[in-house]
Amino acid sequence: MNGLRLVPVVILFGLAGALAYALLTRTEGNQTDRFVGDPVPDFTLEAVEGRAGFAPSDLAGQAYLLNVWGSWCPPCEVEHPVLLDLAEAGVPIYGIAWRDTDENANAFLARLGNPFSGVVMDPFGSAVIDLGVTGAPETFVVGADGIIRARWAGPLTDDVVRRVILPALEEGR
Repeated sequence: MNGLRLVPVVILFGLAGALAYALLTRTEGNQTDRFVGDPVPDFTLEAVEGRAGFAPSDLAGQAYLLNVWGSWCPPCEVEHPVLLDLAEAGVPIYGIAWRDTDENANAFLARLGNPFSGVVMDPFGSAVIDLGVTGAPETFVVGADGIIRARWAGPLTDDVVRRVILPALEEGR
């Protein structure tokens, strides 16, 4: 009979331990380690009409942000002021307009401003598949050595930039 009284206590301590472990080992928000430490995949995509293009192989020797976005993406519009602030501060940002058209991408950038040093079209997702992207927006910090230093799935905020993006960018210089 005394053993039966112990069962709820053991279960309670087990659950408390599992909760403590989960809280102490959880990852940061939308930060993901997948591909962090790997070279950024190279790709060749067409520039958005009337805009400068790029390929990762052209960017060797500089640290930069690679941002996957779409004109159809409400969270991309939410994060856009953060990208503009970063660009104004001198951070090189390169964009991939995913599942988009030149017309819509240009209208988005004309309306909200263009933070990108170069922006290319990926209408069918060939490059974003190689990056492991499943949704937009998603941002990668790429070091001067071409290695992905950080990855953030979801819209950037000032807090994310301060805690995740800028330290990784500095590390990658």
